[in-house]
Amino acid sequence: MSLKLRNSRTVLAALLLLVLAGLAAPSAQSTAAPPDLDAYVGRVLTVFDVPGLALSIVKDGQVVVAKGYGVRRKGEPAPVEPRTLFGIASNTKVVTAAALGLLVEDGKIEWDAPVIRYLPWFQMWDPYVTRELTVRDLLVHRSGLGLGAGDLLWWPASNYDRREIARRLRHLRPATSFRSAYAYDNVLYLVAGEVIEAVSGQSWEDFVSARILRRVGMAGSNVRHSDAARAGNVATPHAPVDGTVRPIKPFDSDNTNPAGGINSSAEDMATWMNTLLAKGRLPDGSRLFSENTYRQLTTLVTPIAISDPPPELASLRPNFRGYALGLGVSDYRGRKVLSHTGGLPGYVSKVMMIPDLSFGVAVLTNQESGEAFESIVYRIADHYLGAPETDWIASFETARARQQARFADAERKSAQARDADSRPSLPLDKYAGTYHDDWYGAIVIEQQAGKLVMRFTRTPSLVGDLEHWQHDTFIARWHDRELRADAYVTFALNPDGTIDQAKMGAVSPATDFSFDFQDLLLKPVK
Repeated sequence: MSLKLRNSRTVLAALLLLVLAGLAAPSAQSTAAPPDLDAYVGRVLTVFDVPGLALSIVKDGQVVVAKGYGVRRKGEPAPVEPRTLFGIASNTKVVTAAALGLLVEDGKIEWDAPVIRYLPWFQMWDPYVTRELTVRDLLVHRSGLGLGAGDLLWWPASNYDRREIARRLRHLRPATSFRSAYAYDNVLYLVAGEVIEAVSGQSWEDFVSARILRRVGMAGSNVRHSDAARAGNVATPHAPVDGTVRPIKPFDSDNTNPAGGINSSAEDMATWMNTLLAKGRLPDGSRLFSENTYRQLTTLVTPIAISDPPPELASLRPNFRGYALGLGVSDYRGRKVLSHTGGLPGYVSKVMMIPDLSFGVAVLTNQESGEAFESIVYRIADHYLGAPETDWIASFETARARQQARFADAERKSAQARDADSRPSLPLDKYAGTYHDDWYGAIVIEQQAGKLVMRFTRTPSLVGDLEHWQHDTFIARWHDRELRADAYVTFALNPDGTIDQAKMGAVSPATDFSFDFQDLLLKPVK
């Protein structure tokens, strides 16, 4: 054997070892965050007027970033830190799904068993759906209920308890046939929480705290909406009210904790994403849940129609899209993505994971700007995908401006079409009285000091003046301006001039879908 050949083989062997080493352990370059990350996030805070946010990045089982940016409260110096808590809202849903998965593993429930096996008192409007609705159906938004149906039972905070909200679902008429269409809901996650309590003997809060958060090591997180109102290292929620971003009251009702009650931090969200990306395996080698449960959580169940995004966001158009158990499933630049967003008054967030890359990113904010978290998530995802750099901040800023212009145009057209010279058909006192909706309950309209005042009897903050708009339509201007949800109230008359019914609808297309005024049918109580 010649020395040249021997040297060549030595070089080849050395190269092979290097390649194998690269496959076995990712390089620092492959796990490092984008080099301009801090400056980029700072620009996001400025452009979208976000006081503060928490950012987590995980890659190959490592926590690459878990830190805070900006401040907890606008105008005050306290910074957002790695352990500062934010309401993660609907990013709670996968935790509820995982809790049910643990009970499946315990042999206490089955994914495809009917809900009434565990909650015999539970009913939907259609007896067939009552009989056939399964535990899985509670999590995948295909029950036939319309978008956000029933949310007014808890949003804004009501004095109904969780069981009564679940009982009232039997009066909600479906918008589509059972399992035929996707429509996002929150109330069936509340029912999922009732299932957990019924079969485990623990409240959703106690079960999730003990069986998930403590096991995973999310020591700083908690499980109640109301915890966001406590003092401590908690980000203050902010929102644009009358054109100015300012602090607002946190949502403090615990009725729907199973749908969105967890408060968490950059550190704890990194821990949670690593658990999901490891398919339930914990750092000590034990398991939170099995690989089979992971497959259940991440397998698409309900398809979602795909629409074209704005032109500047064209590369975000997926090839497939759907909902699994508490997680959205789609693709981005040829990779399968697991993701979810969350929204509460003053808090919005997003979690995005690409399992093939063992990569995850979470952004929690204390201002209602989806453009902020999207700009960060896709910048970081592109970095790990090696994709061409896109100015996502500019793209989302352009898309936001177009949407705001569209909303303003809709409100302007509505004002232009108004018959401002019209008058109500009846004297104001004839509209006063108690009205009843089958699923919500009683709503009272009173005449006070020469004007009408509407009050939702089970929702203390839904009190507002009825201003005449046109004919027999009024606008409810809620006294609590943080609601940002003024609503039309339109009365229909009987032939004898008495009121037959009243219907409602949001004035602005920007109104949060959980204000499901359109589902109410108000009948006067004789």
